[in-house]
Amino acid sequence: MRYVKWGLLALWLAVVAGFLHYTLPQNDIVRVVNTEVRRVDFGANSIFWGSAGSGDAVGSINRDIPFIEAIRPNGRPIVYRNEDTGWGWPPYFKFDSSNLQAITRDMVSSQDNPRWVEIRHYGWRSELFSIFPNAVSVRPATGPEDKSVNWFNIFFFTVLAGVLFALWRLWRRFRERRIDPVLEDLDEASDEARGRIRGWWRRLTGR
Repeated sequence: MRYVKWGLLALWLAVVAGFLHYTLPQNDIVRVVNTEVRRVDFGANSIFWGSAGSGDAVGSINRDIPFIEAIRPNGRPIVYRNEDTGWGWPPYFKFDSSNLQAITRDMVSSQDNPRWVEIRHYGWRSELFSIFPNAVSVRPATGPEDKSVNWFNIFFFTVLAGVLFALWRLWRRFRERRIDPVLEDLDEASDEARGRIRGWWRRLTGR
């Protein structure tokens, strides 16, 4: 039973960690090599795509999606989608995907004359399931090592740690005041019951 409890706890922590890793912003230093718009047919991976924009048909099985193709400093390719998040989840309130596409297109560079940029995004890249991270913003970078500090994530995890610590303190106080006394009373009642049973057995058996 103990292993089942720890297994369920590990599974729950893995789900929470995966959710946070997908949702929270990340910064990549890349060199943009191309931007384009593709018609995408949504399938089983539709949950990883943004909702329809204000000018798109709701519930459509396909939609034109802007993409940003880039190369990392180590030479590996990375492709981002560029979709509005609107008022939905995750709460980036992004409405300027068209402007971002134009700005990114202006930052396209070649291998001989690279122009490094920092793309802030959320989400994962999975070639197996055709999942792409969603670009949120882009800014010029001075070089392949010029990655800004992710202050939002630092602030988020600091607040999260504070909230979890406060909840733990509240639970500990609640347990000391409400639960522990009840458990102690139950232990005393159990000891008293066992004592009565022993006394009854001695009187019955003479032992």
